[in-house]
Amino acid sequence: MVSGEFRLQMEGYGLTTAEIHYHLPDHPSLLQLYVWQEYDLAPEFPTLKGFLDYWKRELEARCIPCASPITALSGLPNGRP
Repeated sequence: MVSGEFRLQMEGYGLTTAEIHYHLPDHPSLLQLYVWQEYDLAPEFPTLKGFLDYWKRELEARCIPCASPITALSGLPNGRP
């Protein structure tokens, strides 16, 4: 049986890691870090964008704008992560 992660890799997905810097409203001077990791499609990153949309909509924590996600290469012959 083939794992779900392997199927995603064969469809062009790569393991994506994003650092999300945020602070809570009651502690604005305390910068916190959340590391998110999931299989996603570069360069659009629909899974990451969905997670960030959920974060903005449902959580009180405010994201701080930061760098683009880092995608680990999967080694597929077409060069896609």
